[in-house]
Formats: sequence, structure tokens, C-alpha cells
Amino acid sequence: MESVFSVIVSTLGWALLSTLVVMLAGVPLAYLLARREFIGKRAISAIVSLPMVLPPTAVGYLLLSLLADNGPLGRNTIGIDLDILLNWKGIIVAYSVMSFPLFVRTARVSFEAVSPRLEAMSLTLGRGRLHTFLVITLPLATRGLIAGLILAFTRAMGEFGATVILAGNIPGRTQTLASAIYSAQQAGNDHRANILLATALGLGFVLVYLTERLSVMPGFRENRLSGR
Repeated sequence: MESVFSVIVSTLGWALLSTLVVMLAGVPLAYLLARREFIGKRAISAIVSLPMVLPPTAVGYLLLSLLADNGPLGRNTIGIDLDILLNWKGIIVAYSVMSFPLFVRTARVSFEAVSPRLEAMSLTLGRGRLHTFLVITLPLATRGLIAGLILAFTRAMGEFGATVILAGNIPGRTQTLASAIYSAQQAGNDHRANILLATALGLGFVLVYLTERLSVMPGFRENRLSGR
């Protein structure tokens, strides 16, 4: 049986990696949804939000269908084996898909809260769009982006349904904190289940508390602007 410490460390590492994936894909998309009008914008926004309202097992089954050998992204279709199923890469995919909507929605609101007038002033001063984004928009939206990343990390850490379908629940290989609690409960190992549960509760509380602190922290935005 995999040790509790190993399960916790593995889960935190996978959640951290998936949060990085979510950030890299989510920041540009959130900015696009916040600042641009284009055909299909509402449809894209709805598709991105779907994992929030669908049962995680439904999302897992959908991903499994896409990545199966004969699926649209399967070995027999694209000619290469992505080797995502039943290993750690499947966990990253499941974690990322399930936490992506939380980050994008939070980041989008943060970008929308930045005054377009400030960006327009930067552009009139001769700064390019990328420069304006990096020195004006991104710093002003930092608080919301950090909060979104914490929420995404927390959601990934607690993910179960999609992860089990895509990566399985293999001790020492793909067992996560959530699936380890399930396995311990099913095996009647209350001691192990309680330790894992206490860990999940503690981590969850700390991360949500940090998010709450960020949402009410006074002067954060002003300090970012002044460089203090």
C-alpha cells in the first residue's frame, strides 16, 4: 500500500503541474473573452464552463472517448500514441480540464475590472499591445489571477470522477488523495481514510482562506501600481 505521505506529495505535484497548464492556456483565453467581441464568443465561454456543470464522470467518459485508440485523438486516428490513459499524464489532463473553468471565469472578471482607459492611454504613449498587457493589464489583474490559480489548484487536488476514469486508481502509480480516501473507505481502513480526510480538509481550508484573504486585501492593487 502506498504511504499517505507519498499519496499527498504526488497529488500536490500533479495539482501544481495542472495549475501551470491551466494558467498558460487560461490567461490568453480569459483576456480574449474579457476584451474582444467575436463570433462564437458566447459559445466558447459556454463550452469552457461545461465541466463546472457536468458530472465529473461524464467529463471523464468524454475524455476517455476522445483519447481511446479509435477516438478522434486516439492512436488509430492521428497515427501516434499520446500515452495519456492510465498514467500520470491522464491525471494532469483530468485535473486541468476540471479546474480550467474556475480559473478562466475568475481571470476574466479580473481582466474586465481593469479600466480599458488605462490600456488606451498606454497605447497612445506608443506602447505596443503586448507591452501594455504586461505592464498595465497583468499587474492590475494579479490579485484575481492568483485567486483563480489557488481555486484551480484546490479543485484539481480534490478531483475524483474524471481522474479515476482517465487514469485509474492504481496505488503507487495513479492514486490521488481523493481516490486514496475512496479506496481506504471501501477497504474498511478507517484510520488511513481519516488521516487522508484530515489532510484534505486542512489543505482545502488553508487554500480557500488564502483566496478569501486575497479578495479583501486592502491596497493590494494600489501597491502593485506604485511598485511598493
